[in-house]
Amino acid sequence: MKRILVIRLGAVGDFCNSFPAFAAIRAHHGADRITLLTTAPFVSLALESPWFDQVRVDTRPGWLNLGGMLRLRAKLSGYDYVYDLQTSRRSSRYFRLAGRPPWSGIAPGCSHPDTNPARGAMPTVARQRAQLAFAGVAPVALDVSWLAGRGPPLEAPFALLAPGTSPAHGGAKHWPADRFADIGNLLAARGITPVIVGSEEDSAAASLIRAFCPAALDLTGKTDLRALAGLASRATLTLGGDTGPIHLAGIMGCPTVALFSEYSDPANATPEGPSTVLRAERLSDLSVATVAAALPGS
Repeated sequence: MKRILVIRLGAVGDFCNSFPAFAAIRAHHGADRITLLTTAPFVSLALESPWFDQVRVDTRPGWLNLGGMLRLRAKLSGYDYVYDLQTSRRSSRYFRLAGRPPWSGIAPGCSHPDTNPARGAMPTVARQRAQLAFAGVAPVALDVSWLAGRGPPLEAPFALLAPGTSPAHGGAKHWPADRFADIGNLLAARGITPVIVGSEEDSAAASLIRAFCPAALDLTGKTDLRALAGLASRATLTLGGDTGPIHLAGIMGCPTVALFSEYSDPANATPEGPSTVLRAERLSDLSVATVAAALPGS
C-alpha cells in the first residue's frame, strides 16, 4: 500500500471544482492510503467524502516561521507520490520542502510536470484533468450522491440566490441586492421559492433582498458546505457572481447563471454543468431584464 498526498488549498469554488480530480486519484490508487493537505474550512467535507483516508491542515506559516515550517515539512514528508492540485507558486515550493518525492504539478524539476502551455487559460476541472493525464491518471465519472439530500428539507421547486461578492475592485463584482430581489419576485411568481445562501457576511445583503422580496427564504450563515451542496443538488437553478456557491452548484449539476465582471474570466472560471455566463465591465451595468432572460425556462 502506497502513501499518497494530495494538496488542495484555495477558496471554496477552487476546492469544489477539484472534486473530479479527487475522484480520479481515488480510483487510480484503489486501496492506497490517500491524505489531503488543505485548509481548515474543508476538513469536515473532505473527511466525509469517499476520496480521502486522512486530512491534514496547512496553516500556511510564513517562510521565516521556523517552527511553522518544520511542522509543515513533517506534514509533507514520507509520501510515495504527491499530487499538487493547488499548483501555485507557494505549493510548488513544497516540492523541495517535502524532499523532492515523485510529484505531479508545476514545480521545477518534479517527476511528472504539467507542461500544457494552455493551462493558465483553462477552467479548473479541465486543467486538472490534463495535469493528471501527464501522471497517468484517467478521469472517472463524478459521483456526488453522498452529498445529495443534505441541507434543510425545503419543498421543491426552489432556486438559490448567492449575493455574496468580493469587496475588491471597488464593487465592480457586486450585483445590487434590489436586483436579486426583483429576480426573486419573478421566481416566486413562477411558483419557485427564492432561497438566499451564503456566509454570515452576506446576511446584510439577504436582509435587503427580503425587504423587497418577502417570499425569499434567508439561509445565509445557516448552511455548511455539505448542506449547501445538498441544496444545490435539488435546486432548479443558482444565480450569483463568481463566488464559491455558484461553483459548488455547478459541480453538483445545478443549472447556473453566473454574473461576471471584467475581473472574472469565463475562459477559466465558468462553472461546471449547465451554465450561462453574463458579463459586464461592472455588474451594476447588468439589468434585471438581461438576467431574467437568461434564467432557465425564460
